[in-house]
Amino acid sequence: MEDNESLDRSRKIVIDAIAQNMHLYGITPSAGRLYGLLFFSDKPLTLDEMKEELGMSKTSMSNSVRSLLDLNMVEKVWVKGERKDLYTIKEDWYQCFFDYFTIKWRTAITTNSSAMGKSLNKLQELIADPETSEDIREQALKDVNKLKDRMDYYDWQDRLIDSFETKEILNFVPIKKND
Repeated sequence: MEDNESLDRSRKIVIDAIAQNMHLYGITPSAGRLYGLLFFSDKPLTLDEMKEELGMSKTSMSNSVRSLLDLNMVEKVWVKGERKDLYTIKEDWYQCFFDYFTIKWRTAITTNSSAMGKSLNKLQELIADPETSEDIREQALKDVNKLKDRMDYYDWQDRLIDSFETKEILNFVPIKKND
């Protein structure tokens, strides 16, 4: 019995840490506890099994699973003879990181680049308008330069994300340390 309690305590340390840091992924600590449960499970689990183990409502459990599915951290699996949906973690943590990183960062870059592109167009119109005062034109030119510099940054980030998607990044930072 004491061994079982020690095992549970050691697992709880990891599960609590995962739950605490899930905000980095934009999801709730309860999704982190769910992920930790699936991590230590030797078999895929149903929503009912997860609900029973964690004491969460079915709605909360379903939302947590959906969040983890959207981030490609868990997957639905099929088991012969089982009628309920079963879930397990994706074992390739490197791919999970690549997926998460590319999904989240690509969205942010697209949103910011689009807004800055629109702003650049408006600023160019303002600069070209003969009615614009010299003072406003100077400020607009400064803004254009700032935005162009930032667009270069977003281009660099976009290429970095491409290297994650193609796994070219592994040529520079291999999974295994070189001795």
